[in-house]
Amino acid sequence: MRQLFTMACLLVLVSGVCFCGRSTADDKAKPAFKISDDEQGILDLTNKAREKEKLPPLKPNEVLFKVARAHSANMAKQEKMEHVLDDKNPADRVKAAGYKYSSVGENVASGNGWSLEEVFQVWMDSEPHKKNILNKDFREIGIGIARDSKDRLYYTQVFGTSRRKQ
Repeated sequence: MRQLFTMACLLVLVSGVCFCGRSTADDKAKPAFKISDDEQGILDLTNKAREKEKLPPLKPNEVLFKVARAHSANMAKQEKMEHVLDDKNPADRVKAAGYKYSSVGENVASGNGWSLEEVFQVWMDSEPHKKNILNKDFREIGIGIARDSKDRLYYTQVFGTSRRKQ
């Protein structure tokens, strides 16, 4: 009887170790996707403008955020505000990130000392940028903000409509 009790305790101990080991590996697998306060501010302004036009809100998409953040960082690194950098356009960048889309668009801006509202207003005052924000076909968005060595900020909005769930 004592031998059976010892085996049962050992089995519980081994099971506990295995369970704990598996849990730790899962925790390290992928960090949680988070949106910064400034990114959230731009998202809120975008969805408020869409709401005024009775359009559905854009949903944050992790892949599109990754693309937007990388493009803002690249613009900051090169100190250029461009849709095409390194011979890649928005569609090229989104496709390379693995986002399967039926439509895609991008807004970029750059400046010093602008509030988020001022950046957003610049986009709304530009017909092509406004069309992206109010495009009824877009369902998802990614946003990125980066700062260059001269303290200039670069902003990117990437809009998309997924062909399938990411």
